[in-house]
Amino acid sequence: MASGTIASTSGLRAERQRIVIVTGPSGAGRSTAVRVLEDVGFEVIDNLPLSLLDRLIAGPPLIRPLALGIDVRNRDFSVDALAEALSGLARRPEMQVELLYLDCRPDVLIRRYSETRRRHPLARAQAPAQGIAREIELLAPIRRMADILIETSEMTPHELRREIERRLGIDAGKRLLVSVLSFSYRRGIPNGADMVFDCRFLRNPYWQESLRGRDGRAQEVVRHVEEDPRLAPFCERVGALVELLLPAFAEEGKAHFAMAFGCTGGQHRSVVLAERFANALAAAGWRVSIRHRELERRSGEALAADAGGEDAGGAEKEGRA
Repeated sequence: MASGTIASTSGLRAERQRIVIVTGPSGAGRSTAVRVLEDVGFEVIDNLPLSLLDRLIAGPPLIRPLALGIDVRNRDFSVDALAEALSGLARRPEMQVELLYLDCRPDVLIRRYSETRRRHPLARAQAPAQGIAREIELLAPIRRMADILIETSEMTPHELRREIERRLGIDAGKRLLVSVLSFSYRRGIPNGADMVFDCRFLRNPYWQESLRGRDGRAQEVVRHVEEDPRLAPFCERVGALVELLLPAFAEEGKAHFAMAFGCTGGQHRSVVLAERFANALAAAGWRVSIRHRELERRSGEALAADAGGEDAGGAEKEGRA
């Protein structure tokens, strides 16, 4: 895999356009469900008016699976309209439509509303119990249509996440995005890094005049750093730690993990290590993005100088995903 390449997420796509419609009583976990689907690469639209669904489908082809969150708060919601929309989508051979219904016992819904002190959308001026009873009765026909029914009464958010992934056939590892970053200690440790590794103990290519102007993506620099006998055991130990942690974080529902490699100038050793680990993680099937903070900063400064403008190096762009 080429340096800086990000692991593809195209495995989420099916031969047909996949659409998952998420609904259920308010408080049963719909918001958690749509966040799970968004984390694994679905395009999520929450509370889409049903009258706009045909226009959405008739638009340009969707490049990602689509998840639609629909409940009684939708502007033009009705059971008949939702049932008609589901039937219309199911008749289209290019669509793979699944109705995910999240159910929950009334007593648990009452407790959840009591804990959050929110008003029920069907009982603005009444006790939540009345709105909950109305909503369960209203949604009963939709519940019978469900392709996937998940009872959330005794589930934690993490358990619900895992159950959704299992029932929809989603690989938990597809959810976690691993960001790999190189940086200079002179400019400070990057914010938000979950793990930081200091590479300043390795041989420094800066002291080789022929390598000073190059960076850690150049093969000559890579070979110079690899000649340090401490590199292999360092990579072995860090690799073992990462192999232990990433599956555990993915299982716990973490959506993003950032690891950073630093050296003095952020040009040579840290870049070599960041490239090495990003490629290894991508080859192992993880979704990976890579950034070289100082190289980006210097590139921005060079562009600003060419344009005769101010220093543009302070802006940090997002890694590709």
